[in-house]
Amino acid sequence: MTAASARILLLDDHPAVRQGLAILLDSRGHAVGGEADTREDALALLAEGDFDLAIVDLSLESGSGLDLLADLTARAVPALIYSMHEDPQTIAQALSQGARGYVTKRDEPRDLLLGVAAVLRGERFVAPRAARALDEPSGAGGEASLSARERQVLEMTGRGQGNAEIAFALGIGPRTVETYHARIAEKLGLSGVRDLRKYAIARRTETPSPS
Repeated sequence: MTAASARILLLDDHPAVRQGLAILLDSRGHAVGGEADTREDALALLAEGDFDLAIVDLSLESGSGLDLLADLTARAVPALIYSMHEDPQTIAQALSQGARGYVTKRDEPRDLLLGVAAVLRGERFVAPRAARALDEPSGAGGEASLSARERQVLEMTGRGQGNAEIAFALGIGPRTVETYHARIAEKLGLSGVRDLRKYAIARRTETPSPS
């Protein structure tokens, strides 16, 4: 294997994203050796074949990409995170749990290719948007920028509560909940309410409950 011809495992719950990644990787001579959208399917693929690199989304159809990092490390398969999550806490957690690189889905395609090449060389890679997030002073961005009510709405969204349920619980109108969702998504650098809901659910799964 060379950095110019690697066998790569794609782990993402969006088929269109996997297809786009496959085309991008093929343009650099890499081969997609397997695709999965759940942790269970990913483990089955890892048991069947050898991979030089795994590109991992943190929000899978079932489970979290973070849960796979230990499995990948045990099999000596380096992981490059490719995620919508841009908050410094999530990025730092992924890197501390064994990810060799982190690229956000709003970074340029060339950054993903640079990350693939760097990780295949045994280097660590953090793409520009992720690097800027890690450099932010405490409280300057990410979830630290949310108001107390925005945090409350985020928590309730992560529990799977709909707009009407959140509105009733907080004594506000459903349209106001929509406004909160839009504002939270903008502050967290997410593309819309769908991604916000996925983020909120993944966050609840990934964040340990306070003792």
